[in-house]
Amino acid sequence: MPNPAQAKAVLWGTSDGTPAQVPLALWGVGTARALRAHWMLAELEVPYISYRIQSRSGETLDPAYLKLNPRHKIPTLQHGALTLSESAAIIQYLLEIFDAPDGLFVPTDCAQRAKVNEWCYFIMNELDGHTLYVIRRHVGLKHIYGEAPEAVESAKAYFREQIEAIQPRFEELTAYLFGQRLSVADILLTTCLDWAASVGIAVPGSVTAYRERVAARPGYIEAMYRNDPATVPPDHACLPTVA
Repeated sequence: MPNPAQAKAVLWGTSDGTPAQVPLALWGVGTARALRAHWMLAELEVPYISYRIQSRSGETLDPAYLKLNPRHKIPTLQHGALTLSESAAIIQYLLEIFDAPDGLFVPTDCAQRAKVNEWCYFIMNELDGHTLYVIRRHVGLKHIYGEAPEAVESAKAYFREQIEAIQPRFEELTAYLFGQRLSVADILLTTCLDWAASVGIAVPGSVTAYRERVAARPGYIEAMYRNDPATVPPDHACLPTVA
């Protein structure tokens, strides 16, 4: 049994299962995008094996991992013969394939699905990809991509502009984007708001209140624990080898 502090494979969501009985595996910890997958799995209370590899550590370039994800990104989900490597696709799939508890919003018709998708595409394009990852590239990864202070400031301004455009919606909310149940869009948005806060982007008070409300969920708190590279997993959860 490995030292729990250095465990690279952890069985979450069950205290009495064995790896052979758990069909789900998730690669990746330590990023906002990996957090989304851990969060959905925690909300669904589905057992899974977490392979605790990290971005930019060299672990994603391991030949065995490259067979799963040639683009060497995290997270990657494997469920039987299916492999997925985009966080938004992963959490949408998990919500659809497993029985959702009452606290999760599952669209029941085309119009509802379209409205959820509208939010998801907006979040992933305008907030995650076009702004936050620009900042990531030129601040956290400037040794690779170079410094670009004007691009960073422009990205921060654009993020604020987009949030302010949707801010009136948050003035009306008492819980989540689609009423009293958490949606895929809420998971994507909250992780982006966390990311924005970590790089010093201020948002309106109603948006902050929304983020704090969502972050109080037990599923979010559990996912933060599972996604933290510094977490020391319990002894019974640590697996002796990494597949």
